[in-house]
Amino acid sequence: MRLMRGDFELETVYDDDPVAVAVGFAEAGAKWIHVVDLDAARTGTAAHLDVIKDICASVKSRVQSGGGVRTREAAENLLAAGVSRVVIGTAAVENPEMVASLAANHPDGVAVGLDARGREVAVKGWVEGSGYDLIELAKRFSEQGVSALVVTEIQRDGTLEGPDLAQLLDVLAESEIPLIASGGVGTLGDLTALLGLESNGRRLAGAIVGRAIYEARFDVSEALNLLAEA
Repeated sequence: MRLMRGDFELETVYDDDPVAVAVGFAEAGAKWIHVVDLDAARTGTAAHLDVIKDICASVKSRVQSGGGVRTREAAENLLAAGVSRVVIGTAAVENPEMVASLAANHPDGVAVGLDARGREVAVKGWVEGSGYDLIELAKRFSEQGVSALVVTEIQRDGTLEGPDLAQLLDVLAESEIPLIASGGVGTLGDLTALLGLESNGRRLAGAIVGRAIYEARFDVSEALNLLAEA
């Protein structure tokens, strides 16, 4: 299932078997698979932990998962289910000490998700504004041991209109944490544009693509071939 700009009233269901979808991505060569529990993101209560566990058991790809991870227990449950890296959003904003503690206990196992409308980071399934600035939060986590930042421009997410390159470049310039772009990718050209981003010798660590693949704008193999050629 995918949302449009984070709006739960604008959801599209592409497949009712997420495990099969994940297996297809893995067979196409994906080294990482990004899974979001959208119900948990809205409510703060894990809704699909068993499905995520089944995905982890069914693929050789590493799985990155988030959505509603607001307690240490929720993060530990995902890691115990086989997730290689858990993405923490709302709790990272509200309880950064918890994130630092988790990152210390699980090196390379914790990422922070910063979902923004412009420069303001949103929380609780993108429903509420936090009042915090994206760049200032990115700087805050630079010394807390997290393995990646996942930055999503909410107004681009699910639109296929292209990522917010200026926003991503600003984060690259101000934070040393590996940066994963999320939101708006609609064409292979968008991936090429993301590949070209550079600041202070740093480039993106990755990009998350969802709707463009589900709607056959391009497939996983084509995206991976593009990256390999670059």
